[in-house]
Amino acid sequence: MSEISQLSPQPVWQFFDQICSIPHPSKHEEALAQHIIQFAEAEGLEVRRDAVGNVFIKKPATPGMEDRKGVVLQAHIDMVPQKNEDTDHDFTTDPIQPYIDGEWVTAKGTTLGADNGMGMAACLAVLASKDIEHGPLEVLLTIDEEAGMTGAFGLEEGWLEGDILLNTDSEQEGEVYMGCAGGVDGSLVVDIQRDETPADYQAVKLIVKGLKGGHSGCDIHTGRGNANKILGRFLFGHAEELGLRLTSLTGGSLRNAIPREASAVVALPAENVNKLNQLFAYYQELLTAELGRVETGINLFTEAADLPADVLATADQQRFINMLNACPNSVIRMSDDIQGVVETSLNVGVITTEADKITVLCLIRSLIDSGRSNVEGMLKAVAALAGASCEFSGTYPGWKPDADSEVMHLFRKTYEGIYGRVPNIMVIHAGLECGLFKKPYPNMDMISFGPTIKFPHSPDEKVQIDTVALFWEQMVAILKNIPVKA
Repeated sequence: MSEISQLSPQPVWQFFDQICSIPHPSKHEEALAQHIIQFAEAEGLEVRRDAVGNVFIKKPATPGMEDRKGVVLQAHIDMVPQKNEDTDHDFTTDPIQPYIDGEWVTAKGTTLGADNGMGMAACLAVLASKDIEHGPLEVLLTIDEEAGMTGAFGLEEGWLEGDILLNTDSEQEGEVYMGCAGGVDGSLVVDIQRDETPADYQAVKLIVKGLKGGHSGCDIHTGRGNANKILGRFLFGHAEELGLRLTSLTGGSLRNAIPREASAVVALPAENVNKLNQLFAYYQELLTAELGRVETGINLFTEAADLPADVLATADQQRFINMLNACPNSVIRMSDDIQGVVETSLNVGVITTEADKITVLCLIRSLIDSGRSNVEGMLKAVAALAGASCEFSGTYPGWKPDADSEVMHLFRKTYEGIYGRVPNIMVIHAGLECGLFKKPYPNMDMISFGPTIKFPHSPDEKVQIDTVALFWEQMVAILKNIPVKA
């Protein structure tokens, strides 16, 4: 057990410490799922799984509360696997190493997994408790939320009996969410031909590092740099004058994380290498002037590289660079209805290069279907102009706010009764699973809340210690105050 297991509330932190010790990146959650199943069975609780692998655990009401409305506590099992380039860590085999940093808990060189590990820990702590008052209780732990919402898509009618769902995947204490953005994945593919690299050329690797990255929903409005777009901008501005021939470009690792790093291997006439280095150094100065208040660690540099056997054909290189530079990115539109909330956005998340094609993966988010469709049209148009293919997949719906939500009013009343102030009732630009849950369970009343988590989906992820106690206090109070079922 690590030092975090001694933090308060101890039951929650002890479960979170266990969660950190068992690898559980998206699509590799089975070891943690089995650990949770074994825990539930040892507690004498009913536990089962559905066809896609979601875990369901049922706990009877405490005596005297059998007539209350049924509650489903919900979290997702998987975490986003992101690490610093100089960190030696295999997310499929190595445990997360959490530690206390002042008022926060963070991890050594990797994502912490507080998203959604803290919520999951609270759900398990309720199951383990012997003194928390609650009505009929279920816990739903979904799989693969971060990499496609597979568990939420696969949830079927009839598995849940509750009337109210408390989603624990929000990341700001004092805010309770009653709606979220929907989204869709976009894939742009440029087919390429290759030419033999001129023998008298030299190879250079262009590297963009040190960006903050972050969650492509929660952080998209912060003005952070996108490493893929930064590199594309430089190539668009200087490839022709330097005689650059591109052999590969790689950037980002997840379509729902703002890319922190990107690199490109290029070949160019030997006499232009010094000029390339000078222009890239000047480009860092320019970006520091533009982004320096937000991106305090931005780092652009070049390295000598082995001369590649081939490079992109000139026309294909130009098509790709034009497409990348023209591709929209970041906030597309702010909401007219909810002040300060992003309505529609796009994240140019991952670029990979193969022998015969370059693939760009994007994630579109929007509070409204027409906003999502509008950005889909933008990508289709950019792809058409570049002679690239464009496909969309994994569309998931938004979660429409319900102003008459009984559990929302209960949360507000409970919160105000504890702290003497009203919580902020919000709609989040990130994707929550609640929108998908509404399809098989259209009448289920839902809210989302959680502790304060900063910089999720990046190695800077951290959770504020005192807000975990507040989150736990709120959960316990809400469960106690759930109304009688009519």
